[in-house]
Amino acid sequence: MQDLIKKALSLGLGAMLVSKDKVEEVVNELVKRGELGQEEGKTLVSELVKKGEASVNEVEGIIEKIVKSVMEKLSLPTRKELNELKSEIEELKEKVNKQT
Repeated sequence: MQDLIKKALSLGLGAMLVSKDKVEEVVNELVKRGELGQEEGKTLVSELVKKGEASVNEVEGIIEKIVKSVMEKLSLPTRKELNELKSEIEELKEKVNKQT
């Protein structure tokens, strides 16, 4: 039973979508039924939460790469580039104001 739960919750998005509270609830039920020991339950919760967090980080990294790729393909400026342009505009405004 423990292996089945690990496999089910270890599937990338599946683990990501399950909250820590829900994991604890399911594991506590298994402990109550005697299918897991108390320490096994704590270890399992910790492992599943870590895997869920790792999945979230992995998905965030993938999304970040996709967005960056799309921005490059569309020739969209980055925040840094926009900020540099704003600074240049402000400098030019100051020069124009000084001349008038």
